[in-house]
Amino acid sequence: MSEERICVAITGASGSLYALRLIEVLVNAARPVDVIISKAAQLVFATEINLAIPAKPQAQADFLAKHFKVDTQLIRAFGREDWMAPWASGSGQPGPVVICPCSTGTLSAIATGASNNLIERAGDVALKERRKLILVPRETPYSEIHLQNMLSLTRMGAVILPASPGFYHQPQNIEDLIDFVVARILNQLNISQQLMPAWGKDNDEEKP
Repeated sequence: MSEERICVAITGASGSLYALRLIEVLVNAARPVDVIISKAAQLVFATEINLAIPAKPQAQADFLAKHFKVDTQLIRAFGREDWMAPWASGSGQPGPVVICPCSTGTLSAIATGASNNLIERAGDVALKERRKLILVPRETPYSEIHLQNMLSLTRMGAVILPASPGFYHQPQNIEDLIDFVVARILNQLNISQQLMPAWGKDNDEEKP
């Protein structure tokens, strides 16, 4: 596929629906996605939306492709300990990395260069290669440690995009709130989207 692959890493923070919707919109737009799902994220999926994500990467990719009814080539999955994955090296996959939702533990690890697993390493590689890194924390309230880590990462070039939906678009349901955040992520990726209109414009196109 000619389109640049996008890494969507999912940690154990609350907000699994944000990740699921992001992947859905990307693959429906024929954008290839590489997924990294932590064990904690699998538990959150089961707890929040009763979705049982398989443990093995290939099974995860097949499950998601079937779930979204898309070509299996659009979705690849990698394990957290897969150090041969392209996202583990600057000479590997050159695309953007989105960690959604991003736990505060992952936030801390990337801010300090810990790289204990593939999710953290993918974030570290994105920073050192000056590539797009979008972190979507979902926590409240923030401690001073969280805020310091976010400030450090912002200064390093990462985009901190909290899962904080707005209400000026008069949301009618949970899906509208989710789409608000996903639209902001897509905007940061420079991907055209019809989930939310640009400020001051109407959006008459149908959502994907």
